[in-house]
Amino acid sequence: MHKSKTVIMGVLNITPDSFSDGGQYLGIENAIERAKIMVDQGADIIDIGGESTRPGSNPATTEEELGRVIPIIKEIKNQINIPISIDTSKPEVMEKAVVAGASIINDVSALSADGAISMASSLGVKVCLMHMKGMPRTMQDSPTYVDVVDEIKDFFSQKIDECLKSGINNENIIIDPGFGFGKTLNHNLEILKRLEEFNSLKLPLMVGISRKSMIGSLLNDRAVNDRIIGSVVAAIMAVQNGASIVRVHDVMETRDALNILESVNDLKE
Repeated sequence: MHKSKTVIMGVLNITPDSFSDGGQYLGIENAIERAKIMVDQGADIIDIGGESTRPGSNPATTEEELGRVIPIIKEIKNQINIPISIDTSKPEVMEKAVVAGASIINDVSALSADGAISMASSLGVKVCLMHMKGMPRTMQDSPTYVDVVDEIKDFFSQKIDECLKSGINNENIIIDPGFGFGKTLNHNLEILKRLEEFNSLKLPLMVGISRKSMIGSLLNDRAVNDRIIGSVVAAIMAVQNGASIVRVHDVMETRDALNILESVNDLKE
């Protein structure tokens, strides 16, 4: 079978209130079953989150988050041979998740919490820095930019510099422009159109557009679970424009589309 050049990160939310799959995988058995299905469908990484970051969401306590994710990480590590990513902004959760078996930190706040950069540096794992304007609770109130892509690139330049000075290796850094995190629909479309501009930072680029409100808005307010085709098309456009990792809910459909895209691209080479 065609081996994809693009890495697929499958989303596994262990939360009661995430926008797409909130409440579905709170039990260990359900979560493990979902992880196994995603691996069978072609996921390269499983991204586990214990706190919803959807617009308007309230933060979880450290104890709540640890209680949700640590047992799942341990069990997946025991049963499935796949890299695990921990989707968190809390240094304590990062530490315990890596001890439990995670090898990637995926932080929507780009290591901005007190002690997060030094924690990530001490753990020595890969980190994904995501751009978010504001906090989840208020980020969609009225986000404004002069030039959304340039401002995100400036943010990354400063953040990458900070990480390097703290001892995080350059080869361990991934960047994510943060679709839907403090951006209007037009901002999101502009980022997708100009995604290649992030390649100047010479780091792997991750994109998470899957099932987000921008897809729903473009499809006449389509319900979350009916955004699969829109999500897959957006993921393919992201890959064509420079993304090397796509974070998705619909692994099989995304993998199928990538196989076709890359089979055609292989002929050109």
